[in-house]
Amino acid sequence: MKAFMVENYGDQAGMRAAEIPDPQTGADDVLVKIHAASINPLDLRIRNGDFKAFMPYRLPLVLGNDLAGTVVRVGPSVTRFAVGDEVYARPDKDRIGTFAELIAVHQDDLAPKPATLTMAEAASLPLVALTSWQALAERARVQPGQKVLIHAGVGGLGSIAVQLAKALGAHVATTVSTAKVDLAKHLGADVVIDYRTQDFEEVLDGYDVVLDSLGGENLAKSLRVLKPGGTAISVAGPPDPAFARELGANPILRLAMTALSFTARRNAKRHGVSYSFLFMKASGNQLRELTPLIDTGKVRPVIDRVFPFEQTLQAMEYVEKGRAKAGKVVVAMT
Repeated sequence: MKAFMVENYGDQAGMRAAEIPDPQTGADDVLVKIHAASINPLDLRIRNGDFKAFMPYRLPLVLGNDLAGTVVRVGPSVTRFAVGDEVYARPDKDRIGTFAELIAVHQDDLAPKPATLTMAEAASLPLVALTSWQALAERARVQPGQKVLIHAGVGGLGSIAVQLAKALGAHVATTVSTAKVDLAKHLGADVVIDYRTQDFEEVLDGYDVVLDSLGGENLAKSLRVLKPGGTAISVAGPPDPAFARELGANPILRLAMTALSFTARRNAKRHGVSYSFLFMKASGNQLRELTPLIDTGKVRPVIDRVFPFEQTLQAMEYVEKGRAKAGKVVVAMT
């Protein structure tokens, strides 16, 4: 099959197109013919080697974390899927590889494709939809009437998180650039901060939850707009001790993560709020929980551009250089 491989950690020069053997399937695996995949910042960070300390992939590695496609074979223990089913998924972090014609996915990580979506639309959702769900519904347990701040509200993650927070009944604020204010309002944001002309810290106060995808000073300021008892969840880092325990990290790595997050945790405690780092997990069941919201139009994908599969490297460069105006970039089989 055709695939796009990371041969060496680093920049785009470490990737190439290749012909590789078709995936092997285990008893609980579903072999999926991929119709579309999407580009995530996570793909760039894996390619660059940012996570090799705690995600030690063996190179060469097929990259890609989102897919939509059709089932072409099932293992003998598979009970949820049959040949011909249309499905979508974010494979487990140890079994990524969606920039390819085929992938073997554990049945627990797979879900039926929402009926109202095209393959390209479905492929844009799994990672960002699961991240949004795990942050807002699972960890923060957002309740109707709570105030939620979503940073970068028209980006790949933010555009879905804004819609999910509204579906959960929250009052939602977001930060965007001037050109994206109208789109953020269209997605459902109640308060839209133009970060080019406004400082969100001076405008917002008393928030229950912040979902941060930027880190650094943005995270530090986010802690200050929370009310006492509020929570800041970051997907940009720094990783915290809870994540190290969840990962089963060795003592040295646990110590490093504790040190990296010390300032954020100390500042959170000083303000009477909490801080946690989120690295999302694959879950077919959670994708199923999202399906009614998708099929009723409460959560809809936002796609910036679709590239042909052969231009996967160009699609990654497009994302890396910040050319995407809103939502996700997708690669689709011709």
